[in-house]
Amino acid sequence: MNKLIFRKLSLDILVFFLLSSVSITLIIWVIQAVNLLDIISEQGHGIKIYFVYSALNIPKIFSKIIIFTFFLTLFVVLIRYDENNEIIVFWTNGITKISFINFIAKLSILFVIFQLFLNLLIVPYSQNLGQEYLKNSSSEFFPKLIQEKKFSNVMRNLTIFVENYNDLGELKGIYIKEKISNTENKIIIASKGKLEKNDEGFNFKLFQGEVTTINKKGNYNFGFEETNYNLSKFNSKTRKYKKIDETATLFLFKCFNKFKKVRKENKIRCGENNSYLLKDIYEEIFKRVVNPIYVVILSLISSLLILKPKSNFLQNNAKFLLFLLGFIIILFSQLSYKFINYSTPIELIFILLPIISIIIFYTFILIKTKFRLNYL
Repeated sequence: MNKLIFRKLSLDILVFFLLSSVSITLIIWVIQAVNLLDIISEQGHGIKIYFVYSALNIPKIFSKIIIFTFFLTLFVVLIRYDENNEIIVFWTNGITKISFINFIAKLSILFVIFQLFLNLLIVPYSQNLGQEYLKNSSSEFFPKLIQEKKFSNVMRNLTIFVENYNDLGELKGIYIKEKISNTENKIIIASKGKLEKNDEGFNFKLFQGEVTTINKKGNYNFGFEETNYNLSKFNSKTRKYKKIDETATLFLFKCFNKFKKVRKENKIRCGENNSYLLKDIYEEIFKRVVNPIYVVILSLISSLLILKPKSNFLQNNAKFLLFLLGFIIILFSQLSYKFINYSTPIELIFILLPIISIIIFYTFILIKTKFRLNYL
């Protein structure tokens, strides 16, 4: 019988968690997807690329909100059980309050493992996959980004201006400025031209113009009747470097292990193609590994809902105070990584703080449920 009761509790928690987390994730994803529209409007990528890239952000969003949705789930489910007198079923079947709380705590450990799986493997992989997909995709909407009588900076180191431009890709009054280096620029002026696409990408076929090269030595120019100007050699404005949250956890641990004695340095970097400050690597590892532990603390705080305080003030405000405490801990957990780069004692405190907090809360619960001291 007890197994059936706990199974129903688990199912209620799981269903509410999935509904709330999926709903919140979708809301955040839609808002974020709107902010990512510049992938089309400014970088010239296609709609398919935009949707794939934005969809690959979902694991990161889901991982970020787990700590809040799990706390919210426990809070809502336990309040509902209490208000509907369903919680009495546990006590009438001989289930003690400490057994009930132990079950909630064990369940929270499964969520910790799940979030660690997301943080350490799925999120970095999906973030990196999305950026690689975007980086290697061509600017399909490039023709739409060229506007008449406006300077267009669609590509890095390239500025384009046209007097007239029609749907057939025909242009008139063309001005192209290419930044070759910090000291050298190339300017191309053509009376007319056409934008064409081949297997390599887009290029301009230009007619009746001249090319001027400007550098430290001076400038020189030559005229042409017809020439092709290849655009595929230019990079789009899409970011080419990899952010630290897109980096594999194994790489971060290798860097940390190699430089652990100077892990707080903000000048030493680790990595070749993509290098990161040791300080940032240490903070990222902390966020991925330590932050999920706070889920257990929040489960213990939620469990306090089943313990009725004697004080009238606490009875009347217990739900609000516990929710406020949980919300403060969530905020603290998201900011705690900032403190690990201070002195070694402070660093150790913030690394061990989740474990210490679990021990303190659980000890308090043991006192409340087992020892029944006279202040209860």
